[in-house]
Amino acid sequence: MIRCISPIDGSVFAERETLSYEAAQAATERARAAQSDWAARPLDDRIALVRAAVAIIGDMNDRIVPDLARQMGRPVRYDGEFGGFEERASYMADIAAEALADITIEDSDAFRRVIKRVLHGVVLVVAPWNYPYMTAINTVAPALIAGNTVMLKHASQTPLVGEHLAEAFHAAGIPEDVFQNVFLDHETTAGLIAAKSFDFVNFTGSVAGGQAIERAAAGTFTGLGLELGGKDPGYVCDDADVDAAAETLIDGAMFNSGQCCCGIERIYVAERHFDAFVEKAIKIVNSYTLGDPLNAETTIGPMAHKRFADEVRAQIAEAIAAGATAHIETFAQDDGGAYLTPQILTNVSHDMRVMRDESFGPVVGIMPVKDDAQAIELMNDSQFGLTASVWTQDVARAENIADQIQTGTVFMNRADYLDPALCWTGCKDTGRGGGLSVIGYHNLTRPKSYHLKKG
Repeated sequence: MIRCISPIDGSVFAERETLSYEAAQAATERARAAQSDWAARPLDDRIALVRAAVAIIGDMNDRIVPDLARQMGRPVRYDGEFGGFEERASYMADIAAEALADITIEDSDAFRRVIKRVLHGVVLVVAPWNYPYMTAINTVAPALIAGNTVMLKHASQTPLVGEHLAEAFHAAGIPEDVFQNVFLDHETTAGLIAAKSFDFVNFTGSVAGGQAIERAAAGTFTGLGLELGGKDPGYVCDDADVDAAAETLIDGAMFNSGQCCCGIERIYVAERHFDAFVEKAIKIVNSYTLGDPLNAETTIGPMAHKRFADEVRAQIAEAIAAGATAHIETFAQDDGGAYLTPQILTNVSHDMRVMRDESFGPVVGIMPVKDDAQAIELMNDSQFGLTASVWTQDVARAENIADQIQTGTVFMNRADYLDPALCWTGCKDTGRGGGLSVIGYHNLTRPKSYHLKKG
């Protein structure tokens, strides 16, 4: 049984029965049987059906938004995820023909030499709860467009998301066996992967979850895409616009109650700007309204589950005990459970878990640095590598710093944004593979070479 406990009040919001191993295996077999007919459809038809499904999700947004608030706590004032959801799906639809096109090396009287993109077959998408629509569509849309069939296993915290997606995709005309929403427990999922039921698995979630996926796939040679943890840094250089940097980096740290894989979790500020930056950061956080996400006045809602808030509280308490300074007084709405006061910490060091382990909550540590070299050293002092944000007026300086940072994406003068034209990827314990952009299509297909001698 999958059970969603609403962070709003701790009540059971939704329950769903999981499939038995036999029923889940039968579902994968239906997906495999449906794949050839789906792939045989013209590319333009597959694109049109995916676009139609995306539009239907847009029409459903008025009920999706409060459902999200009840499942994972994001305030309704932010109007859900449809903007990014549509942007990503539309871009992948726009570039599909070019990204999937044959690469002709030679077509002469003597030879035809071509590299084609060949679909994998059945793709399993294991999606997270924190941005449940946008993270799912990153893989679902291009996988279907490329001709794969897709099975979606959504997080137990957001079970209605998969149901809404299935409703929309089927209403658009995508066959039920081509796109399936399934409720699976971890044991069944691992068993199916080990049995080579899938040709590609894309997982977004924790490092431990990614390691479990890799163990299940060991020896099967199943393709994997893994987007795991993050501890993303921001660096405010000595020539930065401090106000703009503070506005963006603190929003990047606190939005969605800090529950974002590319959220800002540690900030390094040039010594000359440190006091001004911290003062601005405190002012921003003190302006937040913590409360019921169904209330339009709420700007920061509860964390998705009490156990997530407990981990953030533990990291903060440990840091304070080790000498860190907390700058935000406890909000009145902080109930010691899922409703958590957002926190700014200074006098922190990398000896503290709050600057080392993934927090995935509304807390950020801020440290002064003397120069670029020290900032680069600290940014790289992490087991994770998803994004980094550099604030400077000098593009050449930013690119030089970026070249030295061990990460998947580097931003200059922005943060916490996924550009669908660029590959979304990471290094170190953040995982491997890449989504979106032309690279996303390359990961959801395989190359096949044709060496044809004429005559």
